[in-house]
Amino acid sequence: MAVEFKVEEHVMEMEAFQEDLDKLRGKRGMLMQALHLAQNRFGHIPIPVQEVIARTLKVPMSTVYGLITFYSRFTLVPKGKCEVSICMGTACYIQGANEILQECEMALGIKNGETTEDGLFSLSTTRCVGACGLAPVVTVNEEVHGRMDLQKMRALLAELKESYESEGEGA
Repeated sequence: MAVEFKVEEHVMEMEAFQEDLDKLRGKRGMLMQALHLAQNRFGHIPIPVQEVIARTLKVPMSTVYGLITFYSRFTLVPKGKCEVSICMGTACYIQGANEILQECEMALGIKNGETTEDGLFSLSTTRCVGACGLAPVVTVNEEVHGRMDLQKMRALLAELKESYESEGEGA
């Protein structure tokens, strides 16, 4: 999902964010705090927001971008209303997590790390959710679904699509 972040559409949010950044300047851990603030406020950390962070905190853009891309908590693209994440830890991978990821990619029409055009679904992988006894594990908006297989995944996606699409119709 290619979404352009237009600063002029987020003037009030950007002003409030700038005030938050000004309070962080010079404090220990200011960059990580700024990234968390940005992720929580905007749902992702687009380039214009990164530029404000770099300029305000006087850190190189490369450092800002490097931290965003290093930590999985941060994202450069907006997440969907429904975040589907496949655990790729050793136990889950051995039990077929890769096939489940491929099924999700096909069913949603997106690749790992992408969001559907309608903004309803995001697909990602994670290293380990700490539920190895339930492998393979899929989380949906942080709700854990264990012992997943292809048939269960198809049913879960169908249920989620119906739920989120009908929710959009009622809006």
